[in-house]
Amino acid sequence: MNDYEAIIIGGSYSGLAAGMALGRASQKTLIIDGGEPCNRQTPHSHNFITQDGETPAAISAKAKKQVLAYPTITFVNDKALKAYKQADRFEIVTESGEQYSAKKLLIASGVKDVMPDIDGFAQCWGISIIHCPYCHGYEVRNQKTALLANGPIAEHFLPMLLQWTKELTLFTNGKSIVSDEIAAKFKKHNVDIIETEIESVQHTNGQLESFTLKDGNVLNFSVMYAKIPAVQHTFIAEDLGCNINEQGLIEVDEMKKTNVPGVFASGDCTTQGRAVAVAVETGMKAAVSINIELCNEAF
Repeated sequence: MNDYEAIIIGGSYSGLAAGMALGRASQKTLIIDGGEPCNRQTPHSHNFITQDGETPAAISAKAKKQVLAYPTITFVNDKALKAYKQADRFEIVTESGEQYSAKKLLIASGVKDVMPDIDGFAQCWGISIIHCPYCHGYEVRNQKTALLANGPIAEHFLPMLLQWTKELTLFTNGKSIVSDEIAAKFKKHNVDIIETEIESVQHTNGQLESFTLKDGNVLNFSVMYAKIPAVQHTFIAEDLGCNINEQGLIEVDEMKKTNVPGVFASGDCTTQGRAVAVAVETGMKAAVSINIELCNEAF
């Protein structure tokens, strides 16, 4: 059994930010990462100061190199499958069969997007079918834009998109449940609501060109925002008894503590605010919280 002060499950932005802070505190820390970040298809990352426009992979690679410069940090390419609480330590079993233990556990494993049953959608995800205007909106501003959403999510999200484009169409992919009041406001802004389901997406190397609806109509669009569900990459938090909210996210307090003593969580697995800068901030905060507990316990 390989023993550490802290284990971080997930070695993307949040996990690496936590690793850097723990490394600078000289805490013996292991980062376990399965190499499947949710933004692996995204060509560029934005709204992360000093790294605006860089590729997600390049940011991660640079961060990993800097984190591993601290001698107390170890990084393994593996997938954490199970976690057990044994006395005052957590034991982790990985896909390769390795076992590790630590006093503190940080879950920063992100989420996995659940693609709709639309042919071609997954190939465009993160490229021309995007989730966040703050991350990608500037690059596609003033273009003919679709939004795939319905109900309260559409009511919240669409008015914000008018900041980036005035050519908007809402696809509810079935019967609209947008309220009559909000639908009237959409109409005032020349936003059409199309209830016909989308059958397929036409694209070239992930660049959206058109949609084919189930009634046979073909509509040309170059960009779509989509609010799709996501699930946890790992159910370790749930297995350990951590509270999961209605959105399927791990519940944490301001210092990224879960309800289970010794277990922390940060990044996309805890918030709907999915952005690189947010992930980094939460990882740093979790590491500070972990270090404070370790120091107090050793005092």
